[in-house]
Amino acid sequence: MIRLQTEPFEPGALLTGFCAGRSQTGAVVSFTGLTRGGEGERLELEAYPGFTEAEIARIAEAARARFSLHDLMIVHRIGEIAPGEAIVFVATAAAHRREAFEAADHLMDYLKSRAPFWKKEHGPDGARWIEPTERDHADAARWD
Repeated sequence: MIRLQTEPFEPGALLTGFCAGRSQTGAVVSFTGLTRGGEGERLELEAYPGFTEAEIARIAEAARARFSLHDLMIVHRIGEIAPGEAIVFVATAAAHRREAFEAADHLMDYLKSRAPFWKKEHGPDGARWIEPTERDHADAARWD
């Protein structure tokens, strides 16, 4: 399941639901990303409706095959997000832990550096667009 949403989500509830009824799954790995920032700061994420979800789904299906996943879940916030709020949740389910860990890492590297999101940081000095860092690009390149 892939979902983009403006409203906050509860990572624990998502993980509990994702794990339910998995008698054939040996490993579930989850990652929750939180928005960093200080007083009066916020992050704004824009996505192109339909296109962003389709691109994430394309990468998710490739990860499902590459890592032999039983299932995966990606929930990503868009709109304005305050510091400390969950911005992304990724869960992967596989027969074994290595595949689940690697798949979650792979998906996060894609979401951080290549997914079609536009990020803007708002702070005391105004707003500025945020681009992936060299490290973000290097992390993603490991999977090519």
